[in-house]
Amino acid sequence: MKTIIFFNNKGGVGKTTLVYHFTYMLAELGYNCLAVDLDPQANLTSMFLPDDELERIYSQESNRETLLSGIKPLDRGIGDIARVKIHEVAPNIGLLAGDLELSLFEDKLSSNWSKCVDGDEAAFRIVSSFYRIILNETEQYGAEYCIIDVGPNFGALNRATLISADYVVVPMAADLFSLQGLRNLGNRLSTWKAEWSDRFNRNRVLDMSLPDGLIKPLGYVVMQHGIKESRPVQSYMKWANRIPEVFEKYVLETAVASEKKVENDENCLAVLKHYHSLIPMAMEARKPIFALKPADGAIGAHYQAVLRSYQDFKLLSQAILSKIGESKSMGC
Repeated sequence: MKTIIFFNNKGGVGKTTLVYHFTYMLAELGYNCLAVDLDPQANLTSMFLPDDELERIYSQESNRETLLSGIKPLDRGIGDIARVKIHEVAPNIGLLAGDLELSLFEDKLSSNWSKCVDGDEAAFRIVSSFYRIILNETEQYGAEYCIIDVGPNFGALNRATLISADYVVVPMAADLFSLQGLRNLGNRLSTWKAEWSDRFNRNRVLDMSLPDGLIKPLGYVVMQHGIKESRPVQSYMKWANRIPEVFEKYVLETAVASEKKVENDENCLAVLKHYHSLIPMAMEARKPIFALKPADGAIGAHYQAVLRSYQDFKLLSQAILSKIGESKSMGC
């Protein structure tokens, strides 16, 4: 099982939509997938589950069928992690649902991160809680891939989640603030990996499952905006072509000055159109855009866009799988 997290410090880059479609495409390609919603806003959960199911889950005062149930014993100081219900949302797709109350666990994660330096067993159990929940539930579900969605911040919740992931994919928009988010991400990943490596070696409970915290970057995905006559506008190209150098310098930490453009950068996993007109249709049909049918309203030009989106997401998924294969063959 491999875990892939989609993350950027900059919000509004289509991250959750990307996670949703990538998960569906992996399932389409025959892989058993577990989606994990660790963004307290639970937007991924609301995309996967129908409204009546959402209302049933979140109207419960206790024992919610969300990730909150997995950390409740730890949060209350009465035990370790607990089982989390896996919601079957489609063939080959299970979901660990998000919960707004996960944000209340942030302070405990933050304070116990520091306590790990002293080798405190309880602190390690808290900091590794999401990793161990994911590990348990992916084994239970038989998942080949676990795909994780998180919020766009550098809080303790995201830190505990990122060190739990094998790989990170960075969704991008071609603008100034996404580039700044990319720099911030690279700097923070480097810091967190070093800090966790130090803490990992201080753990005294040798039979406790802990993540290695290596967080290998697979590449970035650019969501294309401002298209005119099938060609990116000048402002789009200005920012898009700065991404390769920033990614190499801050995320991969290579010192080589890059003259690459985004269209020939091996770290660019895909450049995706926004598919504005298909998104409301897909939300209404509660399915990915590439699965829309004429019965859903996808006719004429819309249906041609559906066919193109299928190919786009298939190529993206294959590129990610290929990168994972390269990483494994290199012993990373």
